[in-house]
This record gives sequence, C-alpha cells and structure tokens, in this order.
Amino acid sequence: MKLPELLAPAGNFEKLKTALHYGADAVYMGLSGFSLRAKADNFTEETLQKAVQFVRDKNKKLYITANIFPHNRDVPAIKDHLTLLKDIKPDAIIVSDPGIFELAAETIPGISIHVSTQANITNFRSAQFWEKMGAKRLVLSRELSIDEIKEIRDNVSLELECFVHGSMCISYAGRCYMSSFINNRSGNRGECTNTCRWDFTLMENSRPGTYYPVYENDRGTYVMSSRDLCMIEHLDKLADAGVSSFKIEGRMKGINYVAGVIKTYREAVDSLKERPFKVKEQWMQEIAMSSNRGFTTGMFFGKQPDEGYNHDDNKSYTMTHELVGVVQSLNNGNAVIALRNNLRVGDNIEFLTPGLENKSFTVNEMQDIKGNHAESGRNEESVSIPVIKGVRENDLIRRPLKQERSNT
Repeated sequence: MKLPELLAPAGNFEKLKTALHYGADAVYMGLSGFSLRAKADNFTEETLQKAVQFVRDKNKKLYITANIFPHNRDVPAIKDHLTLLKDIKPDAIIVSDPGIFELAAETIPGISIHVSTQANITNFRSAQFWEKMGAKRLVLSRELSIDEIKEIRDNVSLELECFVHGSMCISYAGRCYMSSFINNRSGNRGECTNTCRWDFTLMENSRPGTYYPVYENDRGTYVMSSRDLCMIEHLDKLADAGVSSFKIEGRMKGINYVAGVIKTYREAVDSLKERPFKVKEQWMQEIAMSSNRGFTTGMFFGKQPDEGYNHDDNKSYTMTHELVGVVQSLNNGNAVIALRNNLRVGDNIEFLTPGLENKSFTVNEMQDIKGNHAESGRNEESVSIPVIKGVRENDLIRRPLKQERSNT
C-alpha cells in the first residue's frame, strides 16, 4: 500500500532540519502575518528560498501556509506574497479564505492549493465544492469522525489530510474569538494568546468581587482546556478511511518536541505496511517524553469524552525528558555537541537515535571546543564527548527530568 504522508511543522530552519532528519515526508511553514502561527519564529523572504532548496535536496515536499482570514487591507500584501511564491515554487500553498484561494489560482497557477482546516470542511458537499474550485488537497476539520471521513472519501477524488497529533483548540476548527475579545489579538490572524488555557472563574453582576469556580481542584479551574490529540494507536483506521496525509501540529514547539514526535510517528506510519497494524507499547512512552497536556483521540470516534479535557485533573504541560543538545559532528567515536542545557561529567543522557531508545549512557569525560579537559558545559556552548556507535549527526541528546546528578 502507499503509505500516507507524514507532514511536520517547521516554525524555523532548525525545526525544518530536525523534522526531515527524523523522517518527515513533508513540512509546512509560513511567513509572519500570513499564517495562523504569527508568534512562531517563521521564515523571512530571504530564508524561504533556502528552505525550499534544502527540502528539494532531501527529495521532500514543502507547503506554505497563508491561511489567515484577511481584511481588505491585507489583500495587496498577500498578492505580493503570492507573487514571491511564484518564483520560489513551493509544492503547495495552504489557504482558508475563498477569495485568497481564487487569488492564488490566478497568481500562481502552477502551484497546488490545499484548503486549510480553518475552512471548516465537515461534509462531502463542501469537499465537492473545493474540488470543483481546483483544490489539490483538503485539510479536514478536527471535528470529523472516522466514519464521516470515509463518506467524504467516497464522494471526492482529491487528497485528504487530517491532524493526528498536537494541541487542540476549544473552538470549532480553531476559529476562536476569545483571544481577540480579551487581548485584541485575533487567533484567526495568527496571534492567539491561548486564552482557553487560562484559569477562569465566574462572577455574578450583583456580587462584584465574589468569584465562583466552574470546576476546581487545588490547582485552578480549566473548563476549556483539551488534552493533546494523539492518534498514533489508530493510524490504520485513518489510512483505511482514505486519509492521504497525517499532520503533526506544533510550529511553536521546540525541536525536542518535533524530533520525538516525528521519529515515533515515522515508525508507526512505516508499520502500516504490515497488517494487522501492531501498536508498540513504547510509542506512547516516547511521545510523553516531549511537552504535552495528556492525550485524547478527539472526535475521531464520536463526541470527545469528558476525560479528553483537563478540567478533571488540571493537567498542565508536562514532559519526562529535557533537551540537552544536538550532535553537530562525529569523529572517531567522539561527538561535538551544541548544548541547549547544562551538562556535567557524571550526568546520564539518552540519544534520540533509532535503536538506542531508552538506553542511558554516562558522560565519563568531556572536552571543550579547544580540546581541553572540562568538567561541565553550559547552554549555547559546544563540547566534545564520547558517543556510542549508531549515533548520527543532527541527533538530539536528552535526559530524564530530575535525574540524580553525581557529585563529581
């Protein structure tokens, strides 16, 4: 069978390289002001061309997001942006607004257009409309069940994409106005402040200053905060439903998240070659190492159950492992590590390397960048340490949080 595409977030060049290194088939990215992750590092016009070339050299694909809901004042700038893409030639552009779709079709006729999840595609008639408009792919609404996806698949021939992992928005298809009303920063224009994650209480008008909890435990009240979507154990059902691309959310997440999630989903997608699909126990364990809010299967199996929300135990972002550094180069059993955290001789570390999962190694010796003996290295420094066979350039090094450090 043809495996579904594994599509990864690329909030900046480093995340792009990390995603491809760990097995993504394609990446999606955007320029600030034109995508729904305006607070991500994003790309400039100058770095976008380099990014496209880098992806081309890896024989992968790159999609550009331009899925804000624009106002009249935005249209000229978006047209200029589309003209730029005409020369850069990404594999596709992702849009949500019908007017921008038409503008893209006129301005960059040779580039495929994907319709964003923001377009709220929840039925096959809507899917048929976009197919007639000339869309290459539809990013389906997160509110669809697997059975509904199957019905859409039976009624259109274009590619279908859906999110399989990452943060969930409380509002329908992510079209939320809370951030705009409370902070004057519209989530529909890429400036979401994650207002739904805040701790809320109720106040009755005749009793000012008296606050009533909606649901509370010793850590607060969180009535709109969903757990993170995770469908890694059910990818076979989505593939059988006709999904062409599995999308990972997270352009604002760090490389620790991107690396761990993409590596694990790469293994899971490759496992679809054999049926029945066999879920490995370590997949969930590996995913939990990176930042998450607990996990849910969302609405793929019907209405999201109560345990899919965090109001029961107020579980905030957690992770089991922290990023230590990135392998810059290898030479005769030693690796130069670009540190992202402090590291000392005697620390136990793990390599995010296929075949070395969950294996702990002790740092027995260390050298600084000049080759001198060192007892420790700090964030943003580079050090050299011995590494085990199998470690690759660009692999990440992590360690369990709150590990017992030696007194060396």
